[in-house]
Amino acid sequence: MQKKAPKKSFHLHLVSDASGETLTMIAKAATVQYSLIRAIHHVHPLVRTRDQLGDVVEKIHANPGIVLYTIVNADLGRELENQCKKMGLPCIAVLEPILNAFGQYLGADSTPVVAGQHVLDADYFRRVDAMQFSMMHDDGQNTETLDEADIVLVGISRTSKTPTSIYLANRGYKTANVSLVPDLPVPETLETAERPLIVGLTATAERIAEIRHNRVMSFNDRRLQDYVDMDRIKEEIAYTRRLCQRHHWPIIDVSRRSIEETAADIIRRYQDRQVARAAQEG
Repeated sequence: MQKKAPKKSFHLHLVSDASGETLTMIAKAATVQYSLIRAIHHVHPLVRTRDQLGDVVEKIHANPGIVLYTIVNADLGRELENQCKKMGLPCIAVLEPILNAFGQYLGADSTPVVAGQHVLDADYFRRVDAMQFSMMHDDGQNTETLDEADIVLVGISRTSKTPTSIYLANRGYKTANVSLVPDLPVPETLETAERPLIVGLTATAERIAEIRHNRVMSFNDRRLQDYVDMDRIKEEIAYTRRLCQRHHWPIIDVSRRSIEETAADIIRRYQDRQVARAAQEG
């Protein structure tokens, strides 16, 4: 039997009774495993009535593909699965195996809530506060209140400090970031801060030079030559390492890491630190 040739692209339908954010993240985690095949995403949010579902089914019929869904209404979910079955398409309720496992372990039925992950609870407001804090403490702003942070990121220019800070803030961690320049003293509040986890971000000189070069190409300013000079960048990296080693701050090389990977490492270190502190206090 002849082996079926791999597809070059496929349609991926994400059907949700909320914003579709959860489905989008799950779909991303799955599709990156098939990097040679392009996923054509069709996001269908706020599907809560039979008429709305009918419109979605028509769109699926026009562009057949894999269907992932999160719909609390069991009747609508079954209808979507039946329609996909008629078309011979896979249709997966992505949260069902998770909820089944929870129910079996807890010995209780779930109480489904549409868009339950987005309710305005304490966690939501914690993330809002963290985002406001991080925006006010970006790139060395308001260093007098660094000790109010959960996490402080330090590093030379173009080491992903700001995007990592924003990602961490979205996870609920008040995050500040401070740029390091060998010719300038670091804020005193940074060296004396006790509450936050302080993490140094670095990268290879080649990686930083490449990013900086791409950034300044359009400026046509000779004064920026030092900014992309390889020897200068190596001095900046060495300065970062010396400073972090002196204060025993962990260092993360972000050269080959995504923002999500860097943030996950930082969160793990933060949580380990909190556990250690709690043990000491207890």
